[in-house]
Amino acid sequence: MAWFLGLGITGVVLLALSLVFDGLLEGVFDGVLDGVLEGWLSLPVVAGFVAMTGFGGAIALGSGWTGPAGAAGIGAVAGVGAGWLTYRFGRALMRDQTAVTPRTDDLLGTSGKVVTAIPADGYGEVLLRLAGQPLKCAARSTVPLARGAEVWVEAVPTGTSVVVRPVDR
Repeated sequence: MAWFLGLGITGVVLLALSLVFDGLLEGVFDGVLDGVLEGWLSLPVVAGFVAMTGFGGAIALGSGWTGPAGAAGIGAVAGVGAGWLTYRFGRALMRDQTAVTPRTDDLLGTSGKVVTAIPADGYGEVLLRLAGQPLKCAARSTVPLARGAEVWVEAVPTGTSVVVRPVDR
């Protein structure tokens, strides 16, 4: 019984370590097993297999259904099942696609307000919205713009600065 519990606890410790050392086993065998065990040799899958093999064997042995050899077999079957479920859950999480990450080029053509006055051919600041979030950027304009003026973004030279023009109404 102690061996099975030790195996189960080792699996739980491996699972905790997988949070810190994610991708360690894949890196050790980098290139050697490409496509053969894709994802099956990940630390969470191995940890799930080891933990369920130990705990499943301990449950089978403790219930009196079978002896140590039968408990090892039952534990191995439970371990394979836990490893498979861990693999499938990990694959589902990796396939989860979120919306496209906004880029600075998405600012082109958006409107905003001047929050720090912009002198002619100088820098000020504008408040824009990117993916619904407020974004304050340094701004240049060919004409002076007062605080509160509405502007359009004409160009995005860097990730933190824009070229604007006043909105004509």
